[in-house]
Amino acid sequence: MAGVEMKEVDGDEAGMRLDRWFKSHFPGLGFGALQKLLRTGQIRVDGSRAKSDTRLQPGQQVRIPPLGVDEKAPGPLTGKTIRNREDGDVLEAMVLHEDDKVIVFNKPAGLAVQGGSGITRSVDSMLEAWRNKKGEKPRLVHRLDRDTAGVLVVARTRGAAQHLTAAFRERETKKTYWSLVKGIPRKHEGRISTWLVKEATPDGDRMRIAQHGEKGADHAISHYRVIETAGQRLSWLEMEPYTGRTHQLRVHALHLGTPIIGDPKYFEDDPNWEFPGGVQKRLHLLARRIVVPHPKGGTLDVTAPLPPHMVQSWNLIGFDEATGNEE
Repeated sequence: MAGVEMKEVDGDEAGMRLDRWFKSHFPGLGFGALQKLLRTGQIRVDGSRAKSDTRLQPGQQVRIPPLGVDEKAPGPLTGKTIRNREDGDVLEAMVLHEDDKVIVFNKPAGLAVQGGSGITRSVDSMLEAWRNKKGEKPRLVHRLDRDTAGVLVVARTRGAAQHLTAAFRERETKKTYWSLVKGIPRKHEGRISTWLVKEATPDGDRMRIAQHGEKGADHAISHYRVIETAGQRLSWLEMEPYTGRTHQLRVHALHLGTPIIGDPKYFEDDPNWEFPGGVQKRLHLLARRIVVPHPKGGTLDVTAPLPPHMVQSWNLIGFDEATGNEE
């Protein structure tokens, strides 16, 4: 950098600490060098001296003296960048909607959203490939179970993430799921209200229905309706979680007496019930549609298609996907 430069804080950097802002724009600038520049008043915000924990606001001007390092730029091609390109291509194929604030992916069943024990690849790790020129990585704002397919909303920027996270927290979103379940619920439409608690089992953590007031229990509410049935054996349910508890819909389907087909945790084998031939033993749960306030105003409304294993089941049973779109 030849001389002093003025750089404007953009809208998605509202509330960001000054040291984080520099790390985002100039990752090559060391901590000690930054502190010295701040201490000597060479870095200023709107003409005033600033500290590392100064919170920035959109439109403010940051004075940047000669730093001896460049702004973030693409690095050399390495094994990691090649992997990033591969991940980027995989994510590209999953896009249902994309704009400058939000990406909506059609997450395939079996791909974890976040890393964890035994997980080497997740949507979150793959998003490294989609860092922007500032080095900002798209952010997750909600989750889907690893075995659940369908709509997954990701924020492109810090500001969009704050907006969307608040919308999920304040329950301003509408999430619609499709599932294939064993049997038929007693009532074809209804509301499920229970308490859920996590318990450790030999096969890993599992949620169960709890008593009100039980330690660690959370209230969970879901709505459901039967879209279509196949005799007395199977039902196609539309489900809407009002709350967002772990495995909520899977436990609530079991609570109705109609566990989701192929659920490895909550579908228990019944010697008097034969698994339908040709139907894969994979979780038949799809995050079908999401309606959420868009960070720029208006509403984002995105729908995901049935994943391949559910398409196969729908074809075998004779369900028509279009039936579920009828209000």
